[in-house]
Amino acid sequence: MAKKKSASSRQEKRVPANELFTAPLSDKERRELQKLVSMADSQVDYSDAPESQTPPPETHIGRFYRPIKQLVSIRVDADVLAWFRGRGKRYQTYMNEVLRREMQTRPRGR
Repeated sequence: MAKKKSASSRQEKRVPANELFTAPLSDKERRELQKLVSMADSQVDYSDAPESQTPPPETHIGRFYRPIKQLVSIRVDADVLAWFRGRGKRYQTYMNEVLRREMQTRPRGR
């Protein structure tokens, strides 16, 4: 009898992106940063800094951040659910985006 191929694979351990893409500062770099902090903005030399460019449209800002999902049971009006489902397969993702947008635009509290 052949083994089932539908078994899920072992889940990877999640590591924060800042642990992967940051290195500790050397003493020399730390001294240079302290020197820059103490200077006025008009005294900082930006001649060797590259010109800022807009990111290409295919760039995903913050694409490594994945909030932890939590399964909940929620009651919504049938017409509201029908409207979201009418948007296609990823209607739950869209519902989450709408809720996140509302959360970010409104202050916390009542």
